[in-house]
Amino acid sequence: MSNKLSQLKEFTTIVADTGDITAIKAFLPEDATTNPSLMLKASQIPEYAPFLDQAVAWAKEQSNDKDQQLIDASDKLAVIVGTEILKYVPGRISTEVDARLSYDTQGTIEKAHRLIKLYEEAGVSRDRILIKAASTWEGIKAAEQLEKDGINCNLTLLFSFAQAQACAEAGVFLISPFVGRILDWYKKSTGEDYTAETDPGVVSVTEIYNYYKEHGYNTVVMGASFRNIGEIEQLAGCDRLTISPALLEELKKDESPLERKLIPATEVKPAPEAITEQAFRWAMNEDAMATEKLAEGIRNFAADQRKLETTLVAML
Repeated sequence: MSNKLSQLKEFTTIVADTGDITAIKAFLPEDATTNPSLMLKASQIPEYAPFLDQAVAWAKEQSNDKDQQLIDASDKLAVIVGTEILKYVPGRISTEVDARLSYDTQGTIEKAHRLIKLYEEAGVSRDRILIKAASTWEGIKAAEQLEKDGINCNLTLLFSFAQAQACAEAGVFLISPFVGRILDWYKKSTGEDYTAETDPGVVSVTEIYNYYKEHGYNTVVMGASFRNIGEIEQLAGCDRLTISPALLEELKKDESPLERKLIPATEVKPAPEAITEQAFRWAMNEDAMATEKLAEGIRNFAADQRKLETTLVAML
């Protein structure tokens, strides 16, 4: 019997949820994804010191304006790390826009084009990049335009069905519904423990997956933010799963059988009426978990971006 990671790869594309190139080399995922928190961790790894030096040196060459240098260094560092990771994955790298642009549609569009330009200048074609943005209404509208511009997007910090519906209708390439963070909220809110089968995060992703397949949406569902391998096992068969190195290692060591849980619908139904901005905002208002976790996620990513910038400012 092969290990669970090998079995999972038979019907789900595995994505490494890390910016650590050593881990990516070890687990050979199809894709990789980063975010400001992972970039902050990566920047503290000694092997990454040359990347920071390179980003800072490049930023200094672009202008003498300190504020602009910081923006340039941050963008360039993300692209340098992404380009390096792409040496070890055959698929795509997800690179996130600044979380502080989460409620700025035009700002997100401009930042995405900027990152794509830097990647293309580094010799990386846009078909190997996914631009990550938060699943706010503004982020979804930005992604809708970017997809029309030929830039594929990964909508992250997704906690609700309304977010998933809006993303599908916007033609977003991929969504990252967060499993573990949903579980965290419900455990804290109810004081209850959940099995892998009753895990609210697992239930949410399963509902989204089934809805997409039943209505023929092409948007890829990539479960994210796992707390244990039980959650991963319950979502076996999902289009993609982005998994941390620790859980990838756990799956690799487990040689028990793995059953596929998610199977696409064989019959496609007509799509329902599109969700309006008013309906989207009301649905989010009614969902305390989604509202709180979305806001918290944006705050935390912004905080980690500021910490990374503190390091870059000192170097500049």
